[in-house]
Amino acid sequence: MKGAGGGAAAPGDYVYFKSIVPLHKISIGPKLWRYYDFGPKVVPPLVCIPGIAGTADVYYKQIMSLCMKGYRVISIDVPQVWNHHEWIHSFEKFLDSMNIHHVHIYGTSLGGFLAQIFAQNRPRRVKSLILSNTFLETHKFAAAMPWSPVVNWTPSFLLKRYLLTGIRDGPHEPFIADSVDFVVGQVETLSRDDLSSRLMLNVNVASVGSLMLPDSLITIMDTNDYSAVPQQLKDQLNERYPGARRAVLKTGGDFPFLSRPDEVNLYLQLHLRRVGVEPRPDLVQGFTRNGTAGSSKDQKDGGDSFGDSPEDNGHRGSGGSDHDARYRGSESHDSDEPIPTSTMY
Repeated sequence: MKGAGGGAAAPGDYVYFKSIVPLHKISIGPKLWRYYDFGPKVVPPLVCIPGIAGTADVYYKQIMSLCMKGYRVISIDVPQVWNHHEWIHSFEKFLDSMNIHHVHIYGTSLGGFLAQIFAQNRPRRVKSLILSNTFLETHKFAAAMPWSPVVNWTPSFLLKRYLLTGIRDGPHEPFIADSVDFVVGQVETLSRDDLSSRLMLNVNVASVGSLMLPDSLITIMDTNDYSAVPQQLKDQLNERYPGARRAVLKTGGDFPFLSRPDEVNLYLQLHLRRVGVEPRPDLVQGFTRNGTAGSSKDQKDGGDSFGDSPEDNGHRGSGGSDHDARYRGSESHDSDEPIPTSTMY
């Protein structure tokens, strides 16, 4: 069995996810949007925006976990937009097409930057932000890519090679290695225009201005071991939002949503609960292992989710037995899930 990129076998939980959750494609003007939308439609959605190497598929563990608890999650591919102004207008039209007026956004790396740009320019639509391993400005990336004026004429294999050089080479502990393999497989699915447009978004010189969104509605979730985003840029982000809630994962690499899903999912739940998003577990649609639906009443109420999912062949859990189990902050932990092996304050 081939993975998404045609390489290693896909994780068992990803195969199950693909068998249950439909991938949507919609053309809005000249832009093709590829996305997953799962969970009760009456719940304000959490929109996940990936980094430069990511696709809508990289958040499948968040969709599986949060939707089962009654949240609605929308995970998107960044379409072929070539500048930040075009991104703002295109994303707004995407939300309009789905009749979504207000969103909570989880953005990682470039996705976190695009989330902030959208929140700056469309402040009434963004109710909260979760920012992970991201940045405020693109000057460093522009300086590191002097050949950006010819990116549109660069062959696909060179763009992929350049993109993958930003992912730290091994050796990795198993869960991080699996996350890297999964993302590399996703990169292989991207076209040349996909790659070049994302690179342009990453190097077009711009910076995030002041947001109308209060710091109290922002959570910053970073990994402490390493990421492709320089520490200086992550420090700038923390200084910009001094009142934001901080979630620190001791390890996890560039893709903690894949390598440390239990911790990331719990932090997402805590954030959503804190900003007033009420899940609707009563509307969760049940599924059997063969993908058939459960209660038709729940389906009519607009709920989607999972029943008992199979074991995911070593791709579950946070994998962080070497972590210190610490948890600090004003929020009470009344979930029945384990306290994450990381820190929140």
